[in-house]
Amino acid sequence: MRSYSPDFTPPWKKKTPPPEVPAEQDLVVEEVTTGFCGAVIRCEKTAQGPTVTLEDRFGKHRVFPMAPAGFLLEGRVVTLTRPAPASTPPAVPSRTASGSVAVPGARARVARAGRIYVEGRHDAELVEKVWGDDLRIEGVVVEYLEGIDDLPAIVAEFSPGPDARLGVLVDHLVPGSKESRIAAQVSSDHALVVGHPYIDVWEAVKPSSLGFQSWPRIPKGQDWKTGVRQALGWRFTNTGEAWQHILSSVHTYKDLEPALLGRVEELIDFVTGAPA
Repeated sequence: MRSYSPDFTPPWKKKTPPPEVPAEQDLVVEEVTTGFCGAVIRCEKTAQGPTVTLEDRFGKHRVFPMAPAGFLLEGRVVTLTRPAPASTPPAVPSRTASGSVAVPGARARVARAGRIYVEGRHDAELVEKVWGDDLRIEGVVVEYLEGIDDLPAIVAEFSPGPDARLGVLVDHLVPGSKESRIAAQVSSDHALVVGHPYIDVWEAVKPSSLGFQSWPRIPKGQDWKTGVRQALGWRFTNTGEAWQHILSSVHTYKDLEPALLGRVEELIDFVTGAPA
């Protein structure tokens, strides 16, 4: 009879370790102990060991250690590993987020006297994300107003002229709205007020970019942003978190509705145009 060492394990009793899978961005996995399912956002090296951050479909983030056999990928137990660094530098984009031809290495132009005003912080952040490269090359500064109730006085104080044109982007600029009545009071030849039809700039982001078919209709009298969060089942604690989720889904002009795209391009052309 053949004798074996006490440390010998027969081949049929050996367990095959789970495969190692690089935690590439957007890889969707499930953490085995909590059942939290989400896409990989980033990997980090900490004093306690490597971690991975997952984002679920509601935009919630959770950080987990990269424990052996700690995740499920398509129903299989796997061990996540930190992805290898890219061996080649990323290609320089040939287009900006707005679709314009990119100019690598171009320096920002000294700011013009002209300006573009938008209603709020969210509007400004969205314009910066999509048109930021174009605006810096053209030397156009975008500022937000926190509402347009005092727009006629604001335009008068700016005192637009041939060398300092003023463009204003207004939310919910539709016939009969309060916004349309305020905009009609601006009469300067060197100021242009345009707008989109959406209640808030949130709606100017295509719902398909966020994973749903259409923005919900919120009854009058209810706070629109709160109603949207509730209708979509978003578990964000405030509108700021919800907006960051929306903004993170915008990568290029293709993620925005044409009704906003045309108005922003119109304002940039107006502010940068030759003096009349």
